Amino acid sequence: MVVLISLTVLIILHELGHFLLAKKFGVKVEEFGLFLPPRLWGKQIGETIYSINLFPLGGFVKLLGEEGVSADDSRTGLPSDGAQQRVNIDPGNFNSKPLWQRALIIAGGVISFWIIGFIIFSAVFAIGGVESVSDDQTAPNARVVINSVSSKSPAEQAGLLMGDIIKTISVKSNAKMTSTIQTVAAVQNFANAHRGEELIVTIQRGSQTLQETLTPRINPPAGEGAIGISLDRVVPVNANWWQAIRAGAQETWNLPIDYFSGLGMIIGRLIHHQALPAGAQVVGPVGIFSIMYNTAQSGAIYYLQLIAKLSVLLAVMNSLPIPALDGGKLLFLAIEAVRRKPVPASVEQPITAVFFFLLMALIILVSIGDIRRLF
Repeated sequence: MVVLISLTVLIILHELGHFLLAKKFGVKVEEFGLFLPPRLWGKQIGETIYSINLFPLGGFVKLLGEEGVSADDSRTGLPSDGAQQRVNIDPGNFNSKPLWQRALIIAGGVISFWIIGFIIFSAVFAIGGVESVSDDQTAPNARVVINSVSSKSPAEQAGLLMGDIIKTISVKSNAKMTSTIQTVAAVQNFANAHRGEELIVTIQRGSQTLQETLTPRINPPAGEGAIGISLDRVVPVNANWWQAIRAGAQETWNLPIDYFSGLGMIIGRLIHHQALPAGAQVVGPVGIFSIMYNTAQSGAIYYLQLIAKLSVLLAVMNSLPIPALDGGKLLFLAIEAVRRKPVPASVEQPITAVFFFLLMALIILVSIGDIRRLF
């Protein structure tokens, strides 16, 4: 339930960014929809219908006139003939607004995601979050946390989850052979030294301390490691309010760089037919839901950090110049700025529709893979 509420709130806040800026600039909002049609429920309040729809894949804000203009648009960027007359009569038409206002309205959802990520990161650092440190750094209170778990790996079979803190590892047949974990290398070295042997991994998951049994693989798939996990070494951070704000801004700024760096590395490996890093996989809505559910078991701080990271990731992805996303709409506005007249609806709408169905097909395919991994 917490995961569903979190995702719903993210969707609402994203669409609220479009909604508030549209209202600010006097554009009529015909519908504010949670999820995608067909409509399950709707209620009109003022000029806007507020609806809940069937498919839980985002939401939408329908603006008067946003569907585009006719092919014979005038130099002013407004529809001609009868459509031109309607725009003049109704100043709430999206296309009657200056280009910069339309761009801000479209960008409002992305801006919302950035703001959400920044606020949550800042709050987490103020409450007491964590930051990454290398194995070489002196940190007596360092923790080694699981970042991801590879599908069908010993770690997954043992029930290890993202966000689990590894405390100790020991050989099941010889309790004296135990390693207290304070570095990533300690986990890797112990697992490699005892491949094929049953190990007991003591983890902290939220307020629980658990012991799980697993056997490191003798010949693991390339890039996965003997156990099948990727790890991070972190230290607790407690900051005053201004330090928390600065740290939140830095994290929000650095994350997109990390995302694109990781994406570039993965593409490079695929091009050169190399194995992906441990835990690297494409996930869709089902996979994201599963990751969020698992992280929620590890405590509020880790869950909030995940929500912030997800918000920034959605901001980055939604900014890409792909038709059907906010970045694609901004691309059409950029083209309009260059050619000094709008892209005709007869061109924009079919392109957007094609990319929308391609995105839906991709989401379905990835979700099928998510379900197979889960079950």
